[in-house]
Amino acid sequence: MTAIQDADPRPRGTRLPRLARRTQLLGAAQEVFVKQGYHAAAMDDIAECAGVSKPVLYQHFPGKLELYLALLDQHCEALFAAVRRALESTHDNKLRVAATVDAYFAFVDDDGGAFRLVFESDLTNESAVRERVERVSEMCADAVSKIIAEDTGLGQEESMLLAIGLTGMAQVTARYWIARGATIPRDAASQLVSSLSWRGISRFPRKDDPPH
Repeated sequence: MTAIQDADPRPRGTRLPRLARRTQLLGAAQEVFVKQGYHAAAMDDIAECAGVSKPVLYQHFPGKLELYLALLDQHCEALFAAVRRALESTHDNKLRVAATVDAYFAFVDDDGGAFRLVFESDLTNESAVRERVERVSEMCADAVSKIIAEDTGLGQEESMLLAIGLTGMAQVTARYWIARGATIPRDAASQLVSSLSWRGISRFPRKDDPPH
């Protein structure tokens, strides 16, 4: 006579393909890290938020730092891609400046708060985190500097310095705007900052302009 096995009383979550599960876990981790910060967050919190067991979480990420770095990589790549799209969206430099500034405002305006992991991390004493944040800032500035050098004929160092100024202004003002409750509509806030940036950078003559 075949024995009847007791039903497992524990609820089982839907089995997801590996990539889908990883995406789900990253989303849960982002929610927890943004809300609690790295140091206060626990893998238990992330597993609970994702609705999975800790062993499932550890199947995908060996530890909290690796999970954090995976998130950081994802959002650093997203920021750089947004800046690159902005620069490639037009050959009109005034519009390029506006699009680049708005890329930063859009990044901080995302509901998930990913910008806090990139620009306001409580883990910058960790070299792997610091290196990633510094690298994406440099990559964005480098992309801007190439256009400045191409259009003005300025040297690489001078162009990079100006690009650091432009991207730094966009990042800091966007974070200030969101921290103050985004009381100015995003389009208007972004336009204010891009107007200021353009007033400065447009003073540099294009290298193909005739001398006055």
